[in-house]
Amino acid sequence: MKRLISIAVSLIILGVIYSKIDFPELVAVFQNSDRVWMPVSLGMVVPLTLFTSWRLQQLMPSGSRLGFFEANRLILAASVLNMVLPSKMGDIAKAYFMKQRGHLSGTLSLSLVIFEKACDLLSLLLWCVFGLLLYQPKDWLFWLMTTAVGMGLILGICLLASRKFAYFFFIVARKIAPKKMRSKLETMQGSWGDMHDYFWRDQRQLLKITGTSIFIWFLHLLQIWFFILALKATTPFLVNLALSPLAILAGLLPLTFAGVGTRDAALVLFYQDYLDPATAAALGLLCTSRYFLPAIGGLPFLSQFLATVRTIKGSRDT
Repeated sequence: MKRLISIAVSLIILGVIYSKIDFPELVAVFQNSDRVWMPVSLGMVVPLTLFTSWRLQQLMPSGSRLGFFEANRLILAASVLNMVLPSKMGDIAKAYFMKQRGHLSGTLSLSLVIFEKACDLLSLLLWCVFGLLLYQPKDWLFWLMTTAVGMGLILGICLLASRKFAYFFFIVARKIAPKKMRSKLETMQGSWGDMHDYFWRDQRQLLKITGTSIFIWFLHLLQIWFFILALKATTPFLVNLALSPLAILAGLLPLTFAGVGTRDAALVLFYQDYLDPATAAALGLLCTSRYFLPAIGGLPFLSQFLATVRTIKGSRDT
């Protein structure tokens, strides 16, 4: 039911956006797109997937081996699940698959995925703060967003850097959260502590994973800038560093299906000084392809993982 509601919200927002856009003009934007930049920008999903898989390999503890091809299968299968499960639950399912296939214990696999996602979010916030600090001119809305994103970045760094701060944060969160969420927060607090203990033991690995995450998210934002070039539009690269993370963050709100709708609306709003509405809507469709293309690539692997889970469950029942 929750997924159906999110799909309905996405369709309503898209309906509002496209009711204000001349549809033939949107089609013309794609018909006149650059024949070189379009495949280059869409093809960026390949190095992004490969670098993300390599990072997953580097996250594995010594003594546990995860092949590069297996890491790619996990990343692509999680991409499929993220399209059909709410709140990036595909990444949580990835931890389940890693446990089921014997790579890690359940607690460590969940801690590893939590750290991976924390690095992703903090890297996105870092580039967003960098871009927003350079973005000019800023009205009250952009100053407000700069402050909010900066505070989010500082909070995330403190949660990763200080075990005491994380403990205090989760205690407060459990007290003010609704009753049904408290057990989930307690579980996450335990996994966060395990993750903290594990990764801070090897600061060299921590630095490598952090640097790789920042580079991966630079490639993500570079891909969106390539989309703009593919649509034969112009937006300064530094401006794109400020605006594209805001659109991605809007897509992370748990309101719509895979961020469709909120991300498109944010692109139309934030890029209005650089892109006409039809081009911004086209950019929204290309940004959605960033999630659909890896999901399509992961469909064959997903069936293998689901078959493995069913086999393991069946052997336990007998």
